[in-house]
Amino acid sequence: MSKPLDKETLNGWLQAQNGWAKEGNTIAKEYKFPTFRAAIVFLNRVAGLADDMNHHPDIDIRFDKVKLRLSSHDAGGVTERDLKLARAVDHSSSAG
Repeated sequence: MSKPLDKETLNGWLQAQNGWAKEGNTIAKEYKFPTFRAAIVFLNRVAGLADDMNHHPDIDIRFDKVKLRLSSHDAGGVTERDLKLARAVDHSSSAG
């Protein structure tokens, strides 16, 4: 089992990112798309990434917005696994 990141490491990572924020024991980001269909296409890419990493986010979809929350529940907080998935998702969102 991974250990949660220390506060300084997590805060440093968040400061270097665009849109990710700490929410309780998670990191969260909301993505906005021009259409519902575009949001679903993105969500399908996220599902593939999450399955490949065997690490699944909490997902909230509202028409053209998708909010992801990442946490390693078995570790009780945010771990390097969450940061890895967050980076992959961000890369996917810019890949069109």
